[in-house]
Amino acid sequence: YLARKFFYLWAKMTFGQVLPSKARCFYDQKVLQKTFGEWKEQWTVCREKLTLRADNHYRHLLLNLIFKAWRAYVCQQQGKRNKYYVAEFHAKKHTLLRTWQHWLVYVDVQRRKHGMQSVALAFRERSCLRISWAVWRRQHYQKCSGHKMNILALQHWAQSLQFRAWLQWRELYLYTQDEKQKDTRAVTHHQHWELRRCVGAWLGYLNLHRVKKRRNELAQEFHQSRTLRRCFSNWQLSWECRRRMHAHQRDLEKQAARIALWRVFAHWKHYVVLCVEEARQCELAEKHYKCHLLVLQRYWNRWKSRL
Repeated sequence: YLARKFFYLWAKMTFGQVLPSKARCFYDQKVLQKTFGEWKEQWTVCREKLTLRADNHYRHLLLNLIFKAWRAYVCQQQGKRNKYYVAEFHAKKHTLLRTWQHWLVYVDVQRRKHGMQSVALAFRERSCLRISWAVWRRQHYQKCSGHKMNILALQHWAQSLQFRAWLQWRELYLYTQDEKQKDTRAVTHHQHWELRRCVGAWLGYLNLHRVKKRRNELAQEFHQSRTLRRCFSNWQLSWECRRRMHAHQRDLEKQAARIALWRVFAHWKHYVVLCVEEARQCELAEKHYKCHLLVLQRYWNRWKSRL
């Protein structure tokens, strides 16, 4: 009964109001919270990578749509240009056909006129009517002049029509070139805007990563200093309690002192083992955190080189 009583007193002075089971449960909760925090940080990094991939996919999709629209526009313009060439060739062919028909009519008329002239000359030679011949010659000259004037008028009309068609074609060609330049400027402006947005997002991500890294370093330093201070205070309290126990144990009987000393030694050995295990777990956790940082740095460098 005395041994159990002094053992309870020693446990209370050594561990305080908190029992080892509660301390172990609190330690497990802290380890679980720390693990969950690291998993949450990794999940945040993965979600940011997925966001960047989605932005890249959206940008490539927009560029593909713009390229398809530009290709359709070029094909349409090429089709219009081919139709214009076919129409121009058909117009030239039609004009040449009309000119050939008019020339055939003119040759037929000239043949008839030559026949009429030969008949008139024969008639003149036969009848020697000079006055009639002069009148007919004057009328023939007037007809020839009228015919030449008609031919000149037709040529002037054809030239004016060709000049008007050439002006319309020139206006259409200038409008097409202006539209092409506008499309090129729009595509260039869109590419510059996308590049500026991607650079801004990347710089924001770098700043956020630096802030998170600095916070983690500060939290780790604070945790280490707090752990060291708590271990030192626990050791000091334990040393004071042991000194008091040794002072009380001198008054007890030898057998009780031996039993109490043996139990104190066993608990102290267990406490030392727990301290060594805790130090080893802290060292393993720190090594795991450093390895995790090295892996993150390697993937970060690979991502930067790929970007």
